[in-house]
Amino acid sequence: MNFFEAIKTCFSKYVDFTGRASRAEYWWFALFVFVLAIVFTIIDPNRAFIFHLGVLLPQLAVGVRRLHDIDRSGWWLLIGLVPIIGSIVLIIWFCQRSDPNANEYGPPPLLQDALATET
Repeated sequence: MNFFEAIKTCFSKYVDFTGRASRAEYWWFALFVFVLAIVFTIIDPNRAFIFHLGVLLPQLAVGVRRLHDIDRSGWWLLIGLVPIIGSIVLIIWFCQRSDPNANEYGPPPLLQDALATET
């Protein structure tokens, strides 16, 4: 998955908290949000606030789907509310490899992408 596919996927699954998201999908979308947040903050902080509101749900959704990909409940995203340690734990989890087998959240995302392009 490339940069533009990740952004398109995350916005097309705007509030879809089901399924799984690959590392590439998560990190490309995180880069997109980070860069635009900096740009909007430099241009106008009010626009940055509006941008953050606009991407809040897709960020939560892709985070939950990423946790599903490593076979963890999406509720673990709340550990990020614990100062410092919670963020470190989430970063470590988000960097982990995908579970190569199907789990309770669905088949691996790379397999899903391959099956979707065949049909």
